Amino acid sequence: MTTPHLSQFPTGFTWGVATSSFQIEGSTFVDGRGESIWDRFCATEGKVKNGDHGEIACDHYNRFAEDIALMKSLGVKAYRFSIAWPRILPSGSETEPVEAGLAFYDRLVDALLEAGIEPWVTLYHWDLPQALQDEGGWLNRRIVERFVHYTEIVAKRLGDRVKHWITINEPWVICHLGYGVGEHAPGLKSIRHSLLAAHHVLLAHGAAVPVIRRHVSDAKVGITLNLCPSEPASESPWDIEANRSFDGFFNRWYLDPIFGRDYPADMVQEYTERGDFVDHATWIEEGDMETIAVETDFLGINYYSRAVIRSDKVSEEENWERTVFDDGPRTAFNWEVHAPSLERLLLRLTNDYGAKAIVVTENGASYPTAPDANGVVADVERQAYFEQHLSACASAIAKGATLTGYFAWSLLDNFEWAEGYEQRFGLVWVDFDTQQRIPKQSALWLRDFWS
Repeated sequence: MTTPHLSQFPTGFTWGVATSSFQIEGSTFVDGRGESIWDRFCATEGKVKNGDHGEIACDHYNRFAEDIALMKSLGVKAYRFSIAWPRILPSGSETEPVEAGLAFYDRLVDALLEAGIEPWVTLYHWDLPQALQDEGGWLNRRIVERFVHYTEIVAKRLGDRVKHWITINEPWVICHLGYGVGEHAPGLKSIRHSLLAAHHVLLAHGAAVPVIRRHVSDAKVGITLNLCPSEPASESPWDIEANRSFDGFFNRWYLDPIFGRDYPADMVQEYTERGDFVDHATWIEEGDMETIAVETDFLGINYYSRAVIRSDKVSEEENWERTVFDDGPRTAFNWEVHAPSLERLLLRLTNDYGAKAIVVTENGASYPTAPDANGVVADVERQAYFEQHLSACASAIAKGATLTGYFAWSLLDNFEWAEGYEQRFGLVWVDFDTQQRIPKQSALWLRDFWS
């Protein structure tokens, strides 16, 4: 493994850490915050491991000053966080926002700037107001105007200080895990629904971008996609075909329309033949695809692992593909550690899609390493993970990739959605009973790397 050096990254490169509101804030129903789909999901038996919930999480709502001081001590230059939609508009559609919710983010942004840390705002990181879900959520086209209304409120309030904006985080997760297979909130199980939700999510992104620009001078706006580079397990035609389908399902369905290419024709045909996209003409109105392809300033990508695809086909009969991995190292989430695929992804986005600026908005790994008797968290696997992936970023830049920033996931051990508190991605160990924070060895390594 080649050790990365800061000199391999261009001047002005952004270095940061990332979190999301529901995963760390806690104070679920404090100061007028409304119910989100994740509050409802957590309260539904059997949906989240160990019956965990986000009511306290990392208590960041009350401890943000402590967490900002921690970031400053680690040499963090930028902080990507998300706004909790139900803190601003409890039902998602009130005419006037909750002042206490906006005031919290005022305090957070001001404290970040005072500490010399650049705020990067994500407007939607999955905590949809439950009242909007009761109206259909992302299946109801009206949610686009709801999101634009919410965006305008937040941009008007924070836009004098926040210049970097991400509209939506990980459409694939929102739509496939939330509406397609039910592993995430709101827990629906219909591929047709996931495709309809995806159209509205992308449309909301496109409609929100000009609203941000209208209220934020010199705004830098993008969207974050979670992407999974894939490759066939063999040269067999069935594996190659299965890999094409996986790439279309996971990556191209979101990349292509954002870059003005419409939905990929091969996947439209595939979904139509399966009966999942037969009525799509009623979903897509005139001008929708142009709205989705709005010009942005950067593409955010969240990368964790690759997929190696082997078809289940043993004949010409229709079957779905499955994911396999080589016998490489795994994280506690059983995700393969494969940094070369990050380099390959960055070059694909630059060369095939013409992405003018790419920001790695999440990259990290879950390991359970706890403090030893001396209070040291020697998470050597996570440190190695960062070394490998930053080396991949440096190599991609040397080959022409338009990478301009990198955010480690995550600042803190936190509520990891359906996994509850079992998976620890943090650079900082959190004792969820006492809220004690201990920087891990990986955090200290990053501090020394980017300082």
